[in-house]
Formats: sequence, structure tokens, C-alpha cells
Amino acid sequence: MDIPKILKTVLDKNRIPRLVLMILGTFLLGLNYNVFLKPNDLIVGGTTSLAIIFNDLFGWNDQIFIYVTAILLIVISFIFLGKDKTMKSIFGSILYPVMITLTAPLGEFLATKFVFDDIITTVVFTSILYGVAYGIVYKMEYTTGGSDIIMQIVCKYMHMPEGQATILSNVFIILFGGIVFGIPKVVYGIIILYVSSLIVDKMIIGISESKMFIINTSKIDEIENVIIHDLKLGVTRIKAQGGYTNKKQDVLLCVVPNRDYYTFKQIILELDKDAFFIINDCYDIEGGTTKSKERGLNIFY
Repeated sequence: MDIPKILKTVLDKNRIPRLVLMILGTFLLGLNYNVFLKPNDLIVGGTTSLAIIFNDLFGWNDQIFIYVTAILLIVISFIFLGKDKTMKSIFGSILYPVMITLTAPLGEFLATKFVFDDIITTVVFTSILYGVAYGIVYKMEYTTGGSDIIMQIVCKYMHMPEGQATILSNVFIILFGGIVFGIPKVVYGIIILYVSSLIVDKMIIGISESKMFIINTSKIDEIENVIIHDLKLGVTRIKAQGGYTNKKQDVLLCVVPNRDYYTFKQIILELDKDAFFIINDCYDIEGGTTKSKERGLNIFY
């Protein structure tokens, strides 16, 4: 199976809409930098935060610093990561600094309008805009380069997971910022990173609209019959084997809307108080049989 060809086909789908949304995402990132991050000396990691730090320490022009580091990191990427991975980073590495420059006049104007009595309100606005912007970029399968390139190099040569490498680099920069701007800015930076990462996850994966139940019960036929005929839900039998007992038995897999979670759970326990089940968030369901909206546990309300 030609996986590279399949991957290219997937990425070529909706290329224009993806490109437009990538531009929107970097526009919002540039706006966030000029409206919230730079005026309030908020450090969240990455080369833009280093630009803010060095601008305060040495008076270096932050935009020139961002452009120079972007070019240097592209060159470093070619050396250590190779052509293929670097080509995926070039577009975002150039577009993000350009957007910072283009949004600077608008950002300076809006920065005077978004002045709050407490810094927490600023942190909340920053977190939301930062998360939404990066959520758009990552969902479109793009990257803004910069610290992402450093993270990839660390992963390759230090054999470190991507998540760990990202956290390590961001925490280092935030702590550096704390030395320059004070400990409160470390706290604000960590809050922004945490909240924005939650928003990015929700934008990429989606919001869970259902719960997936895996049910192990001695009354499997009875419960399966109730789920299908009384609750009007789909259910799948899965062959299973106990790890300790080696006993073979079937378990049931069923996806339930969030609004029906509690009722469904209590019905199962009413049918078999000794039933064992695992419940997970279910973010997406593809294929299968589509049931009408009128069907489901609403018959019990």
C-alpha cells in the first residue's frame, strides 16, 4: 500500500479552504501578539516570546528578531531535519512573522481599546484567541515553524516525545521571562498555555457529544435486547477473554448521547447490579446506521 501517495491525496483535498483558514489562523496569532502579548509582556514560549524578552533587555527590534530567527531556524531545519520536513515548515515560518508585521497597526489601535482593570481578564482573552488561532492552524495540518522546528530536532536527536519536548522548551522560555518580568508573568504564561491547549484539543478533536459504553455483564442477552428494542440504540457484541481467568465471553459496545448518559447507566445497573462497564468520551462517529433524532432514551422522560 502506497501510504505516501494516500497521505498526499488526503492533504490535497480542500487545499484552497485549508490555505485560507491557515492564513486566518496566523492573522489571529499576529493580532494576538500585537494586542495582548507584546503590550502586556506575556510570555508563552516560542520565538515571539524571546523577541519580547530581548526587546526589554537590550532594546532589540522584536519584529527583526522574529524574522531573523525564522530564517535561521529554516536553515537549521534543512541541516538537521532534511528537505522534506523543512518544506512543511517554510510556509508557516514565513507567514507568521509577515502577519505580525501586517497586523501591527491594527494591533496598536486595538491594544488601546482592550485595556482592563485586572490582568486576569487580559489573560483570559489572550488564552482564548491564542487557542483558537493555533487550533485553526493545527487542524489545517500546518505549523508556524519557530519553536516547532526546535521541538522536532530535540525529538529526533534526544529521542524525546513531542509533547514532552514542547513543554520543556516552553517552560524554559517562560521561566526565562519570569526572571526578566517577574514571577507573576510565569503564572500568567502557564495559565495561557494550559487554557489554550485545551481549546486547541477541542478544535482538533471536537467536543464529545456521546459516551461509549463497554459493558461486561452476565445478563448480556437481556441487556442487548433492551438496548436494541426498548432504548432504540445500536449495540455491538465483541469477543473478549479475561486476562486473569482466561474465560471467554462477549461484551457489549454501545454509543449513547451525552444527554442520556445517566439514564442509560442506571438502566444497565437496574438490569444487572453487578455489571462492569467502561465509559469513554466519544468524539466522532463515522458510517454505520443513522437513526432518526426522535429515537433514543427520550421515551423515558
